[in-house]
Amino acid sequence: MPAQQEFIERAAPFRAELIAHCYRMLGSVYDAEDLVQETYLRGWRGYEAFQERAALRTWLYRIATTACLRALENRARRVLPAGLGAGSVDPDTALEANAGVHDWLEPLPDALTPESAVTARHSVRLAVATALQELPARQRAVLILRDVVQFSAAEVAELLETTPAAVNSALQRARAHLAELAATEDSVDEPDDAERRELLDRYCAAFENADVAALTALLRAEVKLEMPPVPVWFTGRDAVMAFLVKRAFTKAGDIVMVPTGANGQPAVAEYRRGGDHVLRAHSIHVLTTGAGGIAGITVFLDPALFTVFGMPSTR
Repeated sequence: MPAQQEFIERAAPFRAELIAHCYRMLGSVYDAEDLVQETYLRGWRGYEAFQERAALRTWLYRIATTACLRALENRARRVLPAGLGAGSVDPDTALEANAGVHDWLEPLPDALTPESAVTARHSVRLAVATALQELPARQRAVLILRDVVQFSAAEVAELLETTPAAVNSALQRARAHLAELAATEDSVDEPDDAERRELLDRYCAAFENADVAALTALLRAEVKLEMPPVPVWFTGRDAVMAFLVKRAFTKAGDIVMVPTGANGQPAVAEYRRGGDHVLRAHSIHVLTTGAGGIAGITVFLDPALFTVFGMPSTR
């Protein structure tokens, strides 16, 4: 078998976990897919010289991590609106998109990541992905490779061309910084899968039926609503509902919600009916759920994401 063909067959099983790895590094599903493509191209070209000096998986992670670190040079961290300032309680607040000013964190479809320890649900949650963006790039790489991918300090040191002592030092700093960030976040107890699905179904029905009371009953008192690329966000059940009723709800039948999953969280693809009666892709909602209801709603106002989620642009 030609070496390049052998590489394609041996490397294929690692693609999904490499996409998740690059997403954790970059916070962008588009960039992650591009860099995994670059990783496989570099691996394909260099496979004959590889000669099993390391495990193939480790070698691929080295190529991918190096590509991510190069891509992150002189690039601003990706954010969500709640990281930019205080939330609003005024439903009439102007909602101007701010796409050219900030690089926004993007959702990662669950379908792109395997169900394994390497891509555990928690490690790609929006809150974790946002927190990872706070770390310097090399600290981020060390933390992900040690705590998520579970490479040894020696393996990470070889991969990053440094020493185990330097890896352990960077890991300690990264863990301490994430612990500080976690201390400022409200604790959200995860419901089980059946409860998550029930919340998602009820959320979809409330939007489709324009049922204000039903949606209000699903929200925790401290719920927050974010809508990147709009920098404004809303905090508190009353403020969130006031905005949704005034600016987002429409008559029953004009919205269709299709359940999906993103970042290991319940998610929904929202279609809206236009003046021509065609249902068109509108946004992807990612829900943060906890005991007592929905603690966060992140609405990604980017119809192009429907392609990444394997969803049609119209229905």
